[in-house]
Amino acid sequence: MDLLIKNGFVYDPINGINGERMDIAIRNNKIVESVIEKNSKIIDATGLTVFPGGVDIHTHIAGSEVNTGRLVRPEDHEKDFVRKTSVTRSGVGYSIPSTFTTGYRYSLMGYTTVMNPSMAALEAKHTHEELNDIPMLDKATYPLLGDWWLVLETIQKGDLEECARYVAWMLEITKGYAIKIVNPGGLESWGFGRNVHSIDDQIPNFGITPRDIMCGLAKVNKMLNLPHTIHLHTNNLGVPGNYETTLDTMKCLESIPSNGKPVVHITHLQFSSFAGEDWGSFRSGAAEIAGYINNHDHVSCDMGQIIFTDTTTMTADGPFEYTLYQLSGHKWVNSDVETETSGGIIPFHYKRKNPVNAIQWSIGLELALLIKNPWKVFMTTDHPNAGPFTAYPKILAWLASKKARMATFKRLHKKAQKKSILPSIDRELSLYDIAIVTRAGQAKALNLKEKGHLGVGADADVAIFDLNPEKVDIANKFRTFRRAFTNTAYTIKGGKILAKDGEILQQAEGKTIWLDMQTKKEIEISEEIKKKFREYWTVEYENYPVSEHYIKNSSPIKIKADV
Repeated sequence: MDLLIKNGFVYDPINGINGERMDIAIRNNKIVESVIEKNSKIIDATGLTVFPGGVDIHTHIAGSEVNTGRLVRPEDHEKDFVRKTSVTRSGVGYSIPSTFTTGYRYSLMGYTTVMNPSMAALEAKHTHEELNDIPMLDKATYPLLGDWWLVLETIQKGDLEECARYVAWMLEITKGYAIKIVNPGGLESWGFGRNVHSIDDQIPNFGITPRDIMCGLAKVNKMLNLPHTIHLHTNNLGVPGNYETTLDTMKCLESIPSNGKPVVHITHLQFSSFAGEDWGSFRSGAAEIAGYINNHDHVSCDMGQIIFTDTTTMTADGPFEYTLYQLSGHKWVNSDVETETSGGIIPFHYKRKNPVNAIQWSIGLELALLIKNPWKVFMTTDHPNAGPFTAYPKILAWLASKKARMATFKRLHKKAQKKSILPSIDRELSLYDIAIVTRAGQAKALNLKEKGHLGVGADADVAIFDLNPEKVDIANKFRTFRRAFTNTAYTIKGGKILAKDGEILQQAEGKTIWLDMQTKKEIEISEEIKKKFREYWTVEYENYPVSEHYIKNSSPIKIKADV
């Protein structure tokens, strides 16, 4: 049956619609120009806010690191659980929810598309098994390529064309969506007990630098015509003074032709915006970072906003996790994934009365509010690293209401209050801005043309919130606003009503989006590469690729590459 959403306040920034009262018509899983009202199911959205379905550009929801996190944190299972209903399955997990629970919780908040940002190629099959298991959401995943030996070797040789062919092959055989780079050069160095500390440090055995990796893969990204930029976790993440490394990183990528479009997406930027010489002099570098981004168009970013809660940190940045282990003394998992990447997992508790944690909280919000263009900065928590994604409504309240963030600010450690510039920032994001930072901007950065908007031809993914923008003063009634974004009035995915007023009505399978790379020259894997598999990997080359039939609901995007 066709669906007609009538008379809602519609926010659709991609199409320039800012709170207009209008109808949204749906037929065959798509937004259409009109439907016959008497033949349609009607949703009366009078007095309600209508957004496109939410898009999350960076959230760790599947794969070996997530599953290992579940194994080492039984206490996380006990903290939160979901009971079985006639429609849904039971599930557990607070910071690392089980697959089904992940889908339910995102759907209840109005999200319909999420991107898993870190996948070791050797673990791709496991990652896709978990993605298959997550209901209610369309999803994709980014293979870790920055410290993969074949990338390092081809950049060392200066042969970017060969590098591009290998990257195209890797995206195809892992069913990935974007080039992910974590602590470039640092992961390979970690295999020898070292790290890199600037973008010009030498990487053991390869004689190249992080600068070479980032610039090389940014050029490869353009050669392959990939929909998303390189997705970068910077060097020196989580270290006082690292904002200078982040500035150096952004400056070095200025050399890549951009045509006014982003060349790099820096993820969880809060963790890369630290100033100070040590933890005693630790302060925010957000003003310097935001100032640079405001004056350059080749960078987009997401917040990585911390939440004061118990959570689980997980990243391919093995050296960082070891440093965090030394600082915290918590239980710790650290590993290398053969010739591809490293990784680590540590439980962590962010506390208001810890001055470093309190300044981190301030940094994330400072970045989001000081970066003037909301199309450049997106809302994330780097789930679960800075906190679980279920905290998104709380973050939106902080962004939309100075009163809300100051209520939290007053409870911070006094030292952190003195160092923060947050009280001087009056900006409050509008509903139009929020639609950008939570869906339109993220979909545009990912080049998902059928997501993040409500124009004709878009996927029929819609979130309707019990919020009347003509009657609710969000800045002062931020608790009402937060409640509205915690549970949608309706979540519609592919034209199906999945959730209503905080209850899942039906389950639906999401699709897995991946890139079907169409290169000019057929990619040939030489006997030399197959020999490397026999010598350095635990699997033969023939068992390495993920075939399309391995994915439950496959949605390939054909990409014509210039190699």
